[in-house]
Amino acid sequence: MLARWLQRQWFAQRRLSPALWLLLPLLLPLHTLFCLVSGCRRRRTIGRRLPVPVVVVGNITVGGAGKTPLTLWLAQQLVARGRRPGIVSRGYGRQGEASSAVTPENSPKSVGDEPLLLARRSGVPVWVGRDRAAAGAALLAAHPEVDIVLCDDGLQHYKLARDAELAVFDGRAAGNGWRLPLGPLREPLSRLRDVDAVIRNGAVDLPLPPALPVFDMHLEAGDFYALGDPARRCTASALFGRKLHAMAGIGDPGRFFRTLSELGLQFEAHPFPDHHDYVAADLTFAGDGVLLMTEKDAVKCAGLTTGEAWVLPVEAALSPALIDLILEKLRGRTAA
Repeated sequence: MLARWLQRQWFAQRRLSPALWLLLPLLLPLHTLFCLVSGCRRRRTIGRRLPVPVVVVGNITVGGAGKTPLTLWLAQQLVARGRRPGIVSRGYGRQGEASSAVTPENSPKSVGDEPLLLARRSGVPVWVGRDRAAAGAALLAAHPEVDIVLCDDGLQHYKLARDAELAVFDGRAAGNGWRLPLGPLREPLSRLRDVDAVIRNGAVDLPLPPALPVFDMHLEAGDFYALGDPARRCTASALFGRKLHAMAGIGDPGRFFRTLSELGLQFEAHPFPDHHDYVAADLTFAGDGVLLMTEKDAVKCAGLTTGEAWVLPVEAALSPALIDLILEKLRGRTAA
């Protein structure tokens, strides 16, 4: 509850909210300590270099901003260009810390919700581990054909040396612009001087370094598919006039709700914390209607409801110039 309240304060406006001003004497020492420790950790960490190029997708704010759809798009585009990518991820909330492969049959508790979605959608090898450098090495040992590693959510994981960095922002931008715990920033905005490109997921009001490449990303909704039976499809128009409940446990649940509204749907919104570990009792509100959810939530909700439930897949859409930029950056760094 405290984390959700803090996030509302961080992203409510582009300055400290009145509530955070009141808490300033308590939070400012923690903020200063966080800045010192995170800066020291970055300066002292020596990254492990893998024998193939590494592209890191991340953000400098807490919470999701669209990293997983972007990682899927990158994997698909690289395959289309004749490359053989693999994906590593932390596997947030998974049981255990050792590196392990992710298969479509895994449970989200064993590998994490986002890595499981990546394994089901990407068609490329996916490995998880708290130490992403070790996970990358394990992936390459198991799949020597992989010639480029994509790291989903690893911008601050400096144990893994990287050849290119992409920073993702959604419409919440940098919130109030303060570092944790007074704001949502893991690193200062000056960190953007070091990345190779910024990806804007929606309308983003953010001051950026001059000459930094910027790419706009849009999430395009497909047809709904039935929870537990992806072969069954449903268009948004087929849901018009029905009692709908929409749930989302992502970084910004409002983004999913806005997408549904843009499809012309009227519904009751049920936001959950990011990476929420669902149980059947969480979904009882939908007993008198139709349940709509994101793909990220769907990997954790199979079998938790007997009612009618539909999943909305989204695909990232970007300029192919982003792949050109990455490959140009990696030119000369080939697999050892």
